Amino acid sequence: MATQTEIFLRTHPQDVQGDLELITRCVERLAACVQSCTACADACLGEVNATDLVTCIRRNLDCADVCAAAEQVLTRRTAPDPELDRSLLETCVRFCGICAAECARHADSHEHCRLCADTCRLCEDACRQLLTTLPKAPAARRPDA
Repeated sequence: MATQTEIFLRTHPQDVQGDLELITRCVERLAACVQSCTACADACLGEVNATDLVTCIRRNLDCADVCAAAEQVLTRRTAPDPELDRSLLETCVRFCGICAAECARHADSHEHCRLCADTCRLCEDACRQLLTTLPKAPAARRPDA
């Protein structure tokens, strides 16, 4: 059964450029990452030792913001710019990887951190997969060439 994201992408009046399945998966995993990171940050704030989790909270909130921006940009399929999409996806890969690593440090003590680390890794993987399908940016030309 098609997800809501896939239905919207399929019903877009423009031909969706790129692999619809990978775009759908990436957008959905970005949304899941936003939710997971937001929930984990909030759960960290509720922990008795919240001051020990300041870096984790910060990484979660930063990752959620970056993934939310990417989710919105990738959902808009009218006149996409592969070079800008590439830059945004590369940023998401970096933020998801850093957030997953930080959450993993606390995973033995906090289940929400374990779950968030897993979700960040899935999102990181989806972004990497979509990146492989984007056209490479043309080599920059020197102005004097």
